[in-house]
Amino acid sequence: MLRARTLVLCYHAVSESWPAPLAVTPRELRKQLSWLVRAGYRGATFREAATTEPSGLTLVVTFDDAFLSVLALAYPILKELGLPGTVFAVTNFAQSSVPLAWEGIKQWQGAYDDELRGMSWQQLRVLADAGWEIGSHTVTHPSLTHVDDVSLARELRDSREACEQGLDRPCHSLAYPYGDFDERVCAAAVAAGYTSAAIEDLGPVDPMAWPRIGIWRNDSMHRFRLKVSRPLCWARAVLGPARLAAAAHAAHL
Repeated sequence: MLRARTLVLCYHAVSESWPAPLAVTPRELRKQLSWLVRAGYRGATFREAATTEPSGLTLVVTFDDAFLSVLALAYPILKELGLPGTVFAVTNFAQSSVPLAWEGIKQWQGAYDDELRGMSWQQLRVLADAGWEIGSHTVTHPSLTHVDDVSLARELRDSREACEQGLDRPCHSLAYPYGDFDERVCAAAVAAGYTSAAIEDLGPVDPMAWPRIGIWRNDSMHRFRLKVSRPLCWARAVLGPARLAAAAHAAHL
């Protein structure tokens, strides 16, 4: 079912100075979310949006990876705006003190180790107690379509169980690392006990491949407004990104 009134955003880290594409500034985060709230959007967690039909314009703010900066910088902004959030945690790092590290962020190690700090279970519990949802982002953040069946099942099952043990509450939701999924991965996620899963692209709504709009450091306010515009979101949900790009190309021939 198309839920054109539900907008799901995908953020990662928040930082004043980290130049990584995945690190939006606090100022831009506040501007972006404030604009949506003024436009009439009301907040929900990812699970709430995935399991209930929206009664009005619904905004879901998700953060992948569980960077500590989400608690330090994003949480106060969302609290001020009356918005809950959803964090998808990589569970091996939530139970250790080592900086987050996987392909895509390893190049920032050393000079930006402070930016690579992740949240502990205790810190994630602060958000959970404040009404945020904590979902799984697997155990080690692999590309799930490239692991064997045994490793796939372990990444999904063990991370869900770790979330439940670490936070003493059920874990229903998952975000696929790198947005990497296929039918085998979706089926494994269902078998592992998840009822909803998020991707990092737009397309038709599916409970186990829920579309999100990725927001990045280089997104100007103009670009952000374009990304979240309802006509564009509707077109991408109906056509899918590939067909929409093809249609746009044909229109300019």
